[in-house]
Amino acid sequence: MPYADHLGDPMTRRFLFVLGSSRNEGNTELLAREAAEQLPESVEQQWISLAEHPLPDFVDLRRDSDHVRPPAGSTASLLLDATLAATDIVIASPLYWYSVSGLTKRYLDYWSGWLRTPGIDFKATLAGRTLWGITALAHPETEVADPLVGTLNNSAAYMGMRFGGVLSGNGSKRGDVLNDVEALARAKTFFAQEAPLARFPYEAG
Repeated sequence: MPYADHLGDPMTRRFLFVLGSSRNEGNTELLAREAAEQLPESVEQQWISLAEHPLPDFVDLRRDSDHVRPPAGSTASLLLDATLAATDIVIASPLYWYSVSGLTKRYLDYWSGWLRTPGIDFKATLAGRTLWGITALAHPETEVADPLVGTLNNSAAYMGMRFGGVLSGNGSKRGDVLNDVEALARAKTFFAQEAPLARFPYEAG
């Protein structure tokens, strides 16, 4: 499955799945794995759990000059390298208080620092690549997830990325999402769609 990066050169697609749940094998992760099973074998997948690889509190240094690349071997370095290498970034976050989880928000906060880190061209590298979202919510109306969708869409728009939308499923108890027939059906074709360039602001409905 070829993919054109922001320079127009073909490259093999590489999916990074960022798991933002505080527990393993929760409904969001299960739905993400259902969608990932549909990807061709030639597509590389990397899965990183933010609960298993916790980031330190983000320190905003935007007015300072000491932005440096994270030290090798650190969680921040792992996530930075994985993010830069990915053609497709999948934010798999359960719906917490109508938006992304705290673990996920912290990861996105680190983008702010990476934007100002010399030598990595973070924004230029991600421009033209694709951001996707996957979430599970314990609510029958998916509109309650609009703040989560807006966060991801507007982040993608700021970065000049494409946005593939958010795959949502219903589930509260562990494994409930596997009973959501409609969500499982959408998962089969979720990554097959062509993602448009994100535009902001996100508007619900």
